[in-house]
Amino acid sequence: MTFPSASETEVDEEQRNEAGWRPFLRRNQRYFSAIATLLIIALFGAAIFHLTAEVHYDEVVSALADTSWTSVAAAMLFTGLSFLALTFYDVAALDYIKRKLPYADVALTAACAYAVGNTAGFGPLSGGAIRYRSYSRLGLQPEEIARVVAFVTLAFGLGLATVTCLSLLTVGEYVAPLTGLEPFWLRTIAIIVLGGLLTTFILAGEGREVSIGRFSLRLPDSRTASRQFLVTALDLAASASVLYVLLPSGTIGWPAFLAVYSFAVGIGVLSHVPAGLGVFEAVMIATLGRTADVDTILGALVLYRLIYHVLPLLIAIVMIVGVEIRQFAGHPAASSVRRIGGRMAPLLLATLALVLAIMLVLSSVTPTPDENLAFLESYVPLPLVEGAHFLASLLGLALVIVARGLALRLDGAWWASVVIAAAALLLSLLKAVALAEAGMLAFFVVGLLASRRFFVRPASLFGQALTPPWLMAIGVICLGAFVVLLFVYRDIEYSHELWWQFEFSAEAPRGLRALLGVTIGASAIAIWSLMRPATTTVEPASEEALERAIAIVDAQGMSDANLVRMGDKSIMFSADGSAFIMYGRRARSWIALFDPVGPLEAWPDLIWQFMETARANGCRAVFYQVSPVGLAYYADAGLRAFRVGELAEVDLTRFELKGGKWANLRQQVSRGQRDGLEFSIVEPEGVPAILPELATVSYAWLAHHSAREKGFSLGAFDPQYLAAQPVGVLKCAGRIVAFANILTTATKEEGSVDLMRFLPDAPKGSMDFLFVQLMEYLKAQGYRRFNLGMAPLSGMSSRQIAPVWDRAGRAFFEHGERFYNFKGLRAFKSKFHPRWQPRYLVASGGLNPILALMDATFLIGGGLKGVIRK
Repeated sequence: MTFPSASETEVDEEQRNEAGWRPFLRRNQRYFSAIATLLIIALFGAAIFHLTAEVHYDEVVSALADTSWTSVAAAMLFTGLSFLALTFYDVAALDYIKRKLPYADVALTAACAYAVGNTAGFGPLSGGAIRYRSYSRLGLQPEEIARVVAFVTLAFGLGLATVTCLSLLTVGEYVAPLTGLEPFWLRTIAIIVLGGLLTTFILAGEGREVSIGRFSLRLPDSRTASRQFLVTALDLAASASVLYVLLPSGTIGWPAFLAVYSFAVGIGVLSHVPAGLGVFEAVMIATLGRTADVDTILGALVLYRLIYHVLPLLIAIVMIVGVEIRQFAGHPAASSVRRIGGRMAPLLLATLALVLAIMLVLSSVTPTPDENLAFLESYVPLPLVEGAHFLASLLGLALVIVARGLALRLDGAWWASVVIAAAALLLSLLKAVALAEAGMLAFFVVGLLASRRFFVRPASLFGQALTPPWLMAIGVICLGAFVVLLFVYRDIEYSHELWWQFEFSAEAPRGLRALLGVTIGASAIAIWSLMRPATTTVEPASEEALERAIAIVDAQGMSDANLVRMGDKSIMFSADGSAFIMYGRRARSWIALFDPVGPLEAWPDLIWQFMETARANGCRAVFYQVSPVGLAYYADAGLRAFRVGELAEVDLTRFELKGGKWANLRQQVSRGQRDGLEFSIVEPEGVPAILPELATVSYAWLAHHSAREKGFSLGAFDPQYLAAQPVGVLKCAGRIVAFANILTTATKEEGSVDLMRFLPDAPKGSMDFLFVQLMEYLKAQGYRRFNLGMAPLSGMSSRQIAPVWDRAGRAFFEHGERFYNFKGLRAFKSKFHPRWQPRYLVASGGLNPILALMDATFLIGGGLKGVIRK
């Protein structure tokens, strides 16, 4: 493997140690974002505590108990209507990108995405991950899925702003007392926002692009926009009605409530707090607390979270589990679940694990009902109750950790979840006879058992540190438990003696000890995650590993996998040794070249193994030049695909120089023959004898192009590498004027070339002649495809609605000729009328793909100097 030179290492260190507050903020952006989110939650938690100063826990419980079943049933009905409306966000998005999918598949995907997004609400378990996994299985390309997610997000945001402003115009005088603003100012703000939105859509016309400073946005046409507004209005009206029917009658008029509800949802979205937890509640209490008892509002908000957020999640899991246990798998309605349910089950169960974690932690800081406590006092010893209470809270914390593993389909996470849930079920009965809690845990265990076949990855559950979003989730739970503890026991004066009170009636001390245990555990996890060791050195492949890898290469059909013979890359084998990944390291990127090499069934585990190992060493996992075949596997690992070019393949079974489209190549072949060009194949055993001549051609080619040897995704002039497989040579007047080494495998599915070099004075058209001869030779040998290699940045979309990545790549393709011959390379390959296939760089989101592409470029070019010098 090639490592950075000393000077390049010094440059890397210099960049990492760059002074100034901006580089520091960039390097630690994720951590600052998580800290900011926790601060926002703490502020709104303090606000809720202040707003509920006159409310007691028992009053909230009574308000919950007094809610009529008719109100609950109506809330469930409106939840169904809201989720029905939400499915049409995705329908409109697919229509906008001109893709058609069965409504059943779209509806299931959208419903599950919103069930996860509404409940978990943070990155690793977002609705976008659900859409990516489902729509990739249904045939959508990564860029199309990204456009669907962007459309859905933008449509909801614009629709929310529009509905809120229209509501304020009609009921401003009713909402004003609740917000502390005069009706005039409320309506003025609403008119300004509506005017801005209307102006933007008028200027956009029928789908034109609007630019605001550095940002540009292609808006949908008027038909799509108006249809989407109706969908958003229906969604907000239905979801607002879920909470409205749970409030006491006469609290507020429905039109005014819709305005308040829309405003609270908007503030929750802008806060970036997961699911708007605490933020939404604070706004609703602050605005409605003047017209209704706060205890009833709190009770309604708790029921609203359960019905609108948790219930759809449970229904989605029931559907998946129902198919898995074959209760209604033969029914036509289950076809969509069978097609894409397996892609969603891990994320749905992971989200439920988070919900149960919150439930276990919060139940540890809330008092046990008196009748349950009396029952326990009669039959269960106090030490057992105390121990069950304390351990249940710690199991809640453990569920947060295994939730991450469930989302990533780890078998260890599955086993841990089953054990933790079963133990928590028993403890919930011992600590409080909590039947509802035990029922939820039992449901979770059944879901896990029914979905066992989806959790097959053998990666270690504790092999890597928790990322900032997961640490933030733990922090949110701890903060929430602290606020609830203060609220429940606000009448109890704190003293040090509370920690040592062990009685059945001593609920506050029991809650304090449980919260302390959770806090200490969470702190230990955070410290362990943040203090993990830095990057380790990546070792080059040994001779024995190279031999094993070459044997695997020869047994499969990807000829480019022969680049492993260069010996400049490290190798990671699958657990059964049937497949491998070849990779290199640059800065903080572990970059895998191509898809895994070997049987397709070995890819998922090997991809995850590589990603886990890279992250455990403090690096980002990157896959360079991967095919569409494995995109679903990368999506399952939480990675995103970004197009980097197109691969040209010629079908040799149909290749022949006949017909008008081949006229130019026929002329080049005829010209080469007139110029005296002679083609021959030199077998591996004969290559050492001609190496001096090949070296002369190679050095002359490098000098003529002012270039130096590349690496990683390209071969270099290495005698051992060249002598491993046949070489096609072109002679003129008895001397070699051009050559290309041929990459093949025993399957004869594909042949390709790597080094293609010629003398500056070689007859014009020599490379065309050489390629035609190589294709005819491989065709005669029974090969089915000829791989012409990738054309970088080729095929990038230039449409105004294309992702920024595509548009930037297209612009560089069009105007970056001074750095690389993008157009010339595409034009040369196009002569052979190939079939173009997309190739992707796969990495996590944010800045990672940009940094990964830079690292891959430096790795191929041999550092910054190599890139500049071509």
